Amino acid sequence: MTQLGHSGIEVFPLALGGNTFGWTSDEAASHRVLDAFVAGGGNFIDTADGYSAFVPGNSGGESEAIIASWLAARKNRDAVVIGTKVSTHPQFKGLAPANVAAALDASLKRLGTDYVDVYYAHFDDPKTPLAETADAFNTQRKAGKIRAVALSNYTGARIAEWLEICRREGFELPAVVQPHYNLVARQPYEREIAPVLAEAGIASVPYLALASGFLTGNYRKIGLSRKVAPYLSVVGGLLTGKHRTKKQEFGRGPRQILASRYFTAAGLAVVDVVERIAAARGVEMATVAIAWLRERPGVTAPLASARTAEQLPALLAGAELKLTAEETAALDEVSARVG
Repeated sequence: MTQLGHSGIEVFPLALGGNTFGWTSDEAASHRVLDAFVAGGGNFIDTADGYSAFVPGNSGGESEAIIASWLAARKNRDAVVIGTKVSTHPQFKGLAPANVAAALDASLKRLGTDYVDVYYAHFDDPKTPLAETADAFNTQRKAGKIRAVALSNYTGARIAEWLEICRREGFELPAVVQPHYNLVARQPYEREIAPVLAEAGIASVPYLALASGFLTGNYRKIGLSRKVAPYLSVVGGLLTGKHRTKKQEFGRGPRQILASRYFTAAGLAVVDVVERIAAARGVEMATVAIAWLRERPGVTAPLASARTAEQLPALLAGAELKLTAEETAALDEVSARVG
């Protein structure tokens, strides 16, 4: 276990994404994934109030509701760390103070709990003064409804501004930041965000570490709508090496278009190195990619999702694998060419 920033919360060095729950994983499959994650030593579960409103027929909160049914069945609320987010639920958009309070209460009701361990501002809200949002989160923390304040998808400059407000007003600083960061997307995180987190002792829990369930290689088998596409992690599909054929095989769907942005000489060079290291170590490519990310300075727990329990062993192994100095250097060098 490792500490989540300055929060005092102890977590397994891999977070389980719940964005597949109620979408590509039904309730029974989701429960199996959660059981396997906990059986493998995991305890940090990530979701959002907006999961999965982007799926036709869903209204938002499906993932939280499934996690709630699992918690109720296993009676293990105190043994796990739950992180959820506010700003994307159709009924609770943005980060105005009243909305934060209402959205949090709705999430707590769906989750069947009276507190959330980690509560994220999911996306920056330029329409609401940052001081008002920071105050709203601090108010909920003081009320005991959240244990740690967290930010997701914020620029380094906006994180620094939030920190300045907290120091001026006497608020507790955010303990966690969830950025977009992986082997083929190192910037702007390393240049603009990581230094801010390091200075404040904030934990980094990178999303898009691999892909939301695509590490099995079933990439071309899942039909997705344009509403789903913005929430997908297509990076993992690349890191598995499953797309190293013809660019035309991606097709013209939204997910293929998103994945094709990584289909470059530099991106494929990263895949080659990941594949070589995985073969030499006798592990899955996903394991190597997670291990590299986990060992980056400031990273506490990479975030990855699994559609089925069978996909979890490779992810969990990434939380344990120790890369050699030579392997890390090779990955550092080749991935730096991507940006």
